[in-house]
Amino acid sequence: MGEKIRIAVVDDHPMLRDGVMHTLGAQADMEIVAEGATGADAVRIAEEWLPDVMLLDVSLPGGGVEAVRAIANSCPVVKIAMLTVAQDEETVSSALGAGARGYILKGISGQELTEAVRNIHAGEDYVSPGLAARLLAEMGSKSDSRQAAAHDVFATLSVREESILVLVADGLSNRQVGEKLNLSEKTIKHYMTNILQKLRVRNRVEAALLTQKHRTPTTER
Repeated sequence: MGEKIRIAVVDDHPMLRDGVMHTLGAQADMEIVAEGATGADAVRIAEEWLPDVMLLDVSLPGGGVEAVRAIANSCPVVKIAMLTVAQDEETVSSALGAGARGYILKGISGQELTEAVRNIHAGEDYVSPGLAARLLAEMGSKSDSRQAAAHDVFATLSVREESILVLVADGLSNRQVGEKLNLSEKTIKHYMTNILQKLRVRNRVEAALLTQKHRTPTTER
């Protein structure tokens, strides 16, 4: 086995923080290197420890999103994931826009959490399955011009790219999408890079949201 994934957990609820650390620390490929309870702790830990993955609560004392922004600027090598109960569109968008690579809802199972951390460490953006659909319900209807523009963008995608997006929108990782379509994970990553450029979005989470709203049935070539 290679080097372990080095993880830091920052949450102001000690019992929850301990539970997360116990779950992740029990994995053979993971180790907990630091813990904290505030936004200031998060920035300090990132700079001192440079963990591979850092889990932060959005509502940290001192500001979770502010901490994400500071860490993304000073320690871009650290991959940040929010672990929170907040599900509203504004909070999710703010966290991702600040530099978070994942958005994980508290209440997730231990197995789902460990898989999410592995995906984020591998370079994927992650959002808890089902969250995209709930966000879309809050987003409401967009203007006709915006919808038309989105449809125009989707018209540039190939059938294969649309098929990949449907699976990504359902919460599958690149590896899982590859297994579904009998393609390698590397090939899926290549497709996703091209897809993000075509859709003019920053990450797979935004692509998933857009796909949930505008996807249409596709037929494999």
